[in-house]
Amino acid sequence: MNGAIKTIHGVNCHCGWDNSIAPVATVAPGETLRFECKDAGDGHFHANSTAADIASMDPARVNPVTGPIFVDGAEPGDCLKVTLGEFEPSGFGWTAVIPEFGLLADQYRQPRLHLWTYDRSAEKPAAFGAHARVPLKPFAGTMGVALAEPGTHSVIPPRHVGGNLDIRDLSSGTELYLPVEVPGALFSVGDTHAAQGDGEICGTAIESAMNVSLTFDVIKGAAPPAPRFVTSGPVSRHLDQAGYEVTTGVGPDLMAAARDAVSTMIDLIATQQKMAPEDAYMLCSVCGDLRISEIVDAPNWVVSFYFPRIVFE
Repeated sequence: MNGAIKTIHGVNCHCGWDNSIAPVATVAPGETLRFECKDAGDGHFHANSTAADIASMDPARVNPVTGPIFVDGAEPGDCLKVTLGEFEPSGFGWTAVIPEFGLLADQYRQPRLHLWTYDRSAEKPAAFGAHARVPLKPFAGTMGVALAEPGTHSVIPPRHVGGNLDIRDLSSGTELYLPVEVPGALFSVGDTHAAQGDGEICGTAIESAMNVSLTFDVIKGAAPPAPRFVTSGPVSRHLDQAGYEVTTGVGPDLMAAARDAVSTMIDLIATQQKMAPEDAYMLCSVCGDLRISEIVDAPNWVVSFYFPRIVFE
């Protein structure tokens, strides 16, 4: 890592979007900053944690983001361009089934915790016990700027100014474009993941603290209506090599169809691999993908769930 790049340390974090929070640093367009990002549990879990520790996690400290950063020249109506550079994973992470949270919260009511120790280069798959090995793709789950509306806004839901997007393709090499609503944009980043499937169905990925380097630019008068991004190449090749198991949900309600597709996949994997359904649920969350396959043939739509077979090889 280039020692000339300024580091924004993890102590400079907050857990809600608020344009009254003073910026912790100023960056000029074209400059790069290195951010220390905490995991989504604010460091609550450690190597000896158990599922019982889920209940003591402080809701007020969930999803801390590092920042905010004032970007010189950024004004309301502009576009903030963020180019994602190098990720430096910590090598430790966690995935949890948290009661009353997740796509299938009504089916999985008991807490469940899986701790991960993985290759810090992210070049080797991470072991899910004796069952599976998950290819890694580090990314930042939460990146956003302050809203014009005053007050504190929860960091949990995604917003038109970014935030908790949980898009796994916001990884190294990607360019993210965000609308600026306040002077300086007031950008923050956090919720870093070592791997996640599209949908993050149980509500958690491989939650993992890591550092990330970001380069900032301002495009005057070009604010998009919502976040958009450009990837630097293929986005799923790390999972494609062995094909997929795919289940579907069919019906007039997309959420119900998504739940059906996921439930069927959990049952399939649990039976085939002789896994506990709770473990299959977490595994689906870190590497399986929900896709809308058809949304035009009324009155029913099709949602598919793709599970990469490579994790069992």
